[in-house]
Amino acid sequence: MTVIAAAPVRTRLSPLLRLLILTQLAFNIGFFAVLPFLAEHLGQAIGMAGWLVGFVLGLRTFSQQGLFVVGGALADRYGIRPVVLAGCALRIVGFVWLGYAEQTWAVIGAVLLIGFAAALFSPAVESEVARQAVLWEEESGGSRTRVLALFTVAGQAGAFVGPLLGALLLAVDFRTACLAGAGVFVLVLAGHAWLLPQRVPGREPTRISGGVGALIRNRRFLALCCAYGAYLLAYNQLYLALPEEVERVAGSQAPLAWLFALSSLLVVTTQLPVTRWVGDRLALRRSMAAGLVLIAAGFAVVALARPAEWTGVVGLLPAAGFVVLLTIGQMLVAPAARSWVPDLAEPGRLGLYTGALSSVSGLIVLAGSVATGMLLDAGLPPAVPWLVLAGVSGAAVALLPRRS
Repeated sequence: MTVIAAAPVRTRLSPLLRLLILTQLAFNIGFFAVLPFLAEHLGQAIGMAGWLVGFVLGLRTFSQQGLFVVGGALADRYGIRPVVLAGCALRIVGFVWLGYAEQTWAVIGAVLLIGFAAALFSPAVESEVARQAVLWEEESGGSRTRVLALFTVAGQAGAFVGPLLGALLLAVDFRTACLAGAGVFVLVLAGHAWLLPQRVPGREPTRISGGVGALIRNRRFLALCCAYGAYLLAYNQLYLALPEEVERVAGSQAPLAWLFALSSLLVVTTQLPVTRWVGDRLALRRSMAAGLVLIAAGFAVVALARPAEWTGVVGLLPAAGFVVLLTIGQMLVAPAARSWVPDLAEPGRLGLYTGALSSVSGLIVLAGSVATGMLLDAGLPPAVPWLVLAGVSGAAVALLPRRS
């Protein structure tokens, strides 16, 4: 919270924008107290095969990202308040269910509910932040990307605190971490029932019908979705490929929480300066392209070091290099993509387009996570999965729309 207060635009933001930015902080504290440790729980405690772990993680992302388009359309139609409150209530139920789930079908049901909850509240919050950022840009003459970067900083601050909280709670058991995550969302639900406005000025209800057809015909927007999906697939490897690599070199997943903390700390401390520097020099397309190239380089670092079979502290260095390059790439890609959407969306349908950005990328992550899990289990040379992922991130540069 102190980091947010230090941001240059903080004092000029509206009360609604401040609430939504703090919302992202709270969401991620609860979420990341559980998610980084889910793969180990599924593999060790539940006994799932690697491909099934990849499928469940991809299904969680798809049920969240893939259904964002539904949450975004509902936010356009009914406003953000009812959608956010419903999503928080479902997330509470999902976390409690996951804590007590011991069979595959129960785990899948809980994971689907957790993902769908975010599919409700996240696009509502993100689309309103983007809309308010455009209004702030028009009123102040500043860059909307800086406001969206501040939103990213808040999310990463939550992602920094969440894994540390989860690591402490795992000293008890995974169920305790799940119940703590549910408790965070109980507080979020209560706070938003009190503080979130019944109606946001300037946001008029928009009919759900008629918007999807125009969206499908919007080739530039779909190209942006595909490139963003490749980035999200790469980011998802923090929960699939990285835990396996850390387990190999360290003998346990204890260092994983510190690698997550490193990623979040980088974003919290450098996202805003990076955004200001890039905003003065690079257009949105070039910013995203540079970020994807850095992400590809992160995968290549692990691929090149993998044949050496390093272990211990030295073995963790390539994984740390991957996390750093992925994080810097994220700092370039995510705010630029969110800033681009309002320019490509139809009037009154920003929620739908914000949701569609995540829905298309969720489909890519679902397919890509299953393929990655199969690659990791296939007995191929250890560098191959990392080289394939590097190639996917690098190839995504060609998918970006040609004009900003």
